[in-house]
Amino acid sequence: MSEDKPEQDAIPASKLESSIPIGEHEEEVSEGGRKVVRRGVYLLPNIFTMGALFSGFYAIVAAMNGVFENAAIAIFVAMFLDGLDGRVARLTKTQSAFGAELDSLSDMVSFGVAPALVVFSWGMGPLGRVGWALSFIFVAGAALRLARFNTQIATADNRYFSGMASPPAAALVASLVWLCVENGLQGAALPYSLSVIAGVVTAAVGVLMVTNIPYHSFKGIDFKGRVPFMMALLIPLIIAIVFVDPPLVLLSMASTYAVSGPILKLWTTLRPKRA
Repeated sequence: MSEDKPEQDAIPASKLESSIPIGEHEEEVSEGGRKVVRRGVYLLPNIFTMGALFSGFYAIVAAMNGVFENAAIAIFVAMFLDGLDGRVARLTKTQSAFGAELDSLSDMVSFGVAPALVVFSWGMGPLGRVGWALSFIFVAGAALRLARFNTQIATADNRYFSGMASPPAAALVASLVWLCVENGLQGAALPYSLSVIAGVVTAAVGVLMVTNIPYHSFKGIDFKGRVPFMMALLIPLIIAIVFVDPPLVLLSMASTYAVSGPILKLWTTLRPKRA
């Protein structure tokens, strides 16, 4: 007759959790007018944020391997995913301080570091130290712009950005590389003058990000409200125009947005004030 084995004591959930070398996230939130502490993170919006982060990382890896077209496209994929995470969080009421911080860090990689490394690897090597210095201006501009945005988000005018936002800045640089690569302008076929132009554009966009020039944020557009039927025709029209020549159209759109801020600033400065 076999002896019964002593029953093992169950391990308390709190003790099991403490043995895992990854601490749980706790966040103070406001519910019903009072502060409460909630544990864990929201999954849905952070999936899009991590997707954007991965796209930025892939852009860097692709540029290191000389696949610049894929690198540029990856930055646009990151822009698409970055535009979704915040909207998904608001629609599903899953906004959190953790998500906001993760989104900002993702933006720094995808729209700060990745575009600078892509454009440098593609065509700014011939400029030597001047090339990486101009690329760093873009990285520093994106970092400063994101830090300022995070500290002023509660008081800033929602209709305008102060300085050019990092996603359209990254779009301008990425579409420039994409267009040149499609036309065979890379490696030995890249003229030195184009390297200079790319360096100047990269640094100039980096500076635009830290200026106080107002840029339309387009956050006032109501995507949930009804619009005239004719407005719905703009969606397929815009898609069709982009697909005619994606890098050229996207570069034109990003360049137009980049100069819209200075033009708006100049117009409001020179316009005669009403009595």
